[in-house]
Amino acid sequence: MPYPSPSRTATPWIAGSDAPEKPHLRLGFVPLSDCAPVVAAKLMDFGRKHGLSIELCRQPSWAAIRDKLLSGEIDAAHSLYGLVYGVQLGLGGPQADMAVLMTLNQNGQAVSLSNRLAQRLRQGESLSTVLAADTHRHVFAQTFPTGTHAMWLYYWLASQGIHPFNDVQSIVIPPPQMSDELARGRLDGFCAGEPWHAVAEAENVGQTVVTSGEIWPDHPEKVLACRRDFAALYPNTARALTMTLLEACRWLDTPDHRREAAGWLSGPGLIGRATSLIAPRLLGDYGGAPLSTSPRPVRFFAEGEVNFPYLSDGLWFLSQYRRWGMLRKPVDLPSMACSINQIALYREAAGALGIALPASDMRSSVLLDGKPWDGTNPEAYADSFAIRAR
Repeated sequence: MPYPSPSRTATPWIAGSDAPEKPHLRLGFVPLSDCAPVVAAKLMDFGRKHGLSIELCRQPSWAAIRDKLLSGEIDAAHSLYGLVYGVQLGLGGPQADMAVLMTLNQNGQAVSLSNRLAQRLRQGESLSTVLAADTHRHVFAQTFPTGTHAMWLYYWLASQGIHPFNDVQSIVIPPPQMSDELARGRLDGFCAGEPWHAVAEAENVGQTVVTSGEIWPDHPEKVLACRRDFAALYPNTARALTMTLLEACRWLDTPDHRREAAGWLSGPGLIGRATSLIAPRLLGDYGGAPLSTSPRPVRFFAEGEVNFPYLSDGLWFLSQYRRWGMLRKPVDLPSMACSINQIALYREAAGALGIALPASDMRSSVLLDGKPWDGTNPEAYADSFAIRAR
């Protein structure tokens, strides 16, 4: 398959001591539509002008991403934002000092329910009423205990008056298994990335009822993650990799490029599902999904608005860990976010590419329940929810 040729012009960084210390990198990814930036970086060879060659390493689950990052089998990865923070805290697994180099995308995830539950919601019943009427304990799946999908699912359930631990059962399943488990009747719903919601609808086993962009408009989703010692030992490499992925994200901003990327992603070494299941939602088309509002499409660049590793984004995940009782010990949350999110490195990379930078390391948002979030007091924010761990 022919690919357009990116510019081969060397950047000012590729000279003498600024050259990457490690020119060949192994990048992990999980087969989801939003792995498109790492795939584009490889297939478009965006790393060449920054002195890098990239090897893609598909992984079956987020636990595998975590384990191979920690073992050094992969150098960096397309990762759940919350995976990085969970590993930093050692929540439910090994602990290690981690780094977020940049945000790879916003939006683009969803919650799907079984056809039976989705139909009742469409008829105007509330989710809490529907679940209370059933005699069995409902099971909802997400993809990693501290990951983004767990947090979107818990936040949405709580906004519907449902405690995600007391009222239902939450389990972890790798994304490619979600629709199959829904079809077998082992799940009542799941939260994951695309194209697995499109797959569930195409196979007539479930329906998308809310997108993550409705839960938190333009929320942070996947990040470019690595161990912190990797960023410290190879700072030129980390900067060059960030620049490479910024160029890939910028390339993905046009519809024609996204359509092309959908064709690549359908390959057996990547997602391995038909382009017709990947392309529409990658382009923001959710077809006849019974959504209450127009979905916010996945964003990869938006003139750099997407990619800055805001401290407030990382702090939001820490606030939710506190909310749900995952984080009970005293922790200096702002200091932790400052150590994980590599803002100085990102500023160098974006500045070298002429990409605009925000005036502040924090940003403000309002989530679907009307609660504002600006990162200034994560502890008070966690305690402000009526539904939380006690």
